[in-house]
Amino acid sequence: MKLLKTLFTLACALASVSAFAADAGTLRFGLEAQYPPFESKGPSGELQGLDVDIGKAVCTTAHLTCKWVETSFDGLIPALQGRKFDAINSAMNATEKRRQAIDFTSVIYRVPTQLIAKNGSGLVPTPESLKGKRVGVLQASIQETYAKTHWEGAGVNVVSYQDQNQIYADLVSGRLDATLLLAPAGQAAFLSRPDGKDFAFVGQPVRDDKILGSGIAFGLRKGDTALRDQLNAAIAKVQADGTVKTLAQKYLGNIDVSPK
Repeated sequence: MKLLKTLFTLACALASVSAFAADAGTLRFGLEAQYPPFESKGPSGELQGLDVDIGKAVCTTAHLTCKWVETSFDGLIPALQGRKFDAINSAMNATEKRRQAIDFTSVIYRVPTQLIAKNGSGLVPTPESLKGKRVGVLQASIQETYAKTHWEGAGVNVVSYQDQNQIYADLVSGRLDATLLLAPAGQAAFLSRPDGKDFAFVGQPVRDDKILGSGIAFGLRKGDTALRDQLNAAIAKVQADGTVKTLAQKYLGNIDVSPK
């Protein structure tokens, strides 16, 4: 009986080694493909966006082959911990709260968080202005955390959604008064489109480094130091050679994305 258990354990170990060997040289990125211009799908179903192109550039620099695994944004950290993929690459800000669950690479770029509301609404991103209003946020996002921390206790109705596109639809229909999100995503996916013609950014970007984080980075499992070091080296190269800046200009325009 003990011999059988030993053989079974050995077989499992060999299977694990074989699986690892088969995956050597491949980096599986997890993302939610519903957040343009960071990650979305083109007309033919191909993945596109700033994070997708940066991911490809990092893989090329690190001599890795990229693979992509899609899941909802609020499921990214559990899926990473469950080894469904190797790294999160989905416009995820490195925050103190998230660092309790996962590790991050060095920051790749940083973008502002702003409020969108109807033109002429008079709304600004303060609890006094938004009291009694309905503000849509993406579930499990840092914008959700910010709005609930700073606004909800002051009488602002913070409404969480799994899909940012549904937030835009509810803004247009009048079921929401505003949405808080990464500014480039709101510009590309809503304000620059016909449905967003009556809306605009209102007020200044909100600030809270503890909640909103130090910038966008790849999320990694705790203790995955070898992969972190490998990716950090590649990130440093694509920042130094201007790749990140060039891609940011392509997707975000003239927004300053340098980590600060």
